[in-house]
Amino acid sequence: MSTFQVGDVITGKVTGIQGYGAFVALDDSTQGLVHISEVTHGFVKDIHDFLEIGQEVKVKILDLDEENNKISLSIRATEEVKPERKSPVKKDTKGADEGFNTLRDKLQEWVEKADK
Repeated sequence: MSTFQVGDVITGKVTGIQGYGAFVALDDSTQGLVHISEVTHGFVKDIHDFLEIGQEVKVKILDLDEENNKISLSIRATEEVKPERKSPVKKDTKGADEGFNTLRDKLQEWVEKADK
């Protein structure tokens, strides 16, 4: 475990998948856990939709707990965050029909006055 440091980005191989995350082998004797929340940006309902055993993945080391011999990994930390497209600004259309109808009524009134 001493060969790895927090922040290292390494290619590993998925060795096991559970509902809470995936185990990734970093070398022949070291493996860590990618928690389901660290698989990708956004919500992951089923980790099997993103990973399979034997798949090579790029992971970032988030935490090294040498006392408990645990390594926390993240796949999403290695992915570029795509900026979200901004949705168009919604205009308040409440009462828009009223304003248009009022103008229509006024136009009719103005036409009648102009004809006199």
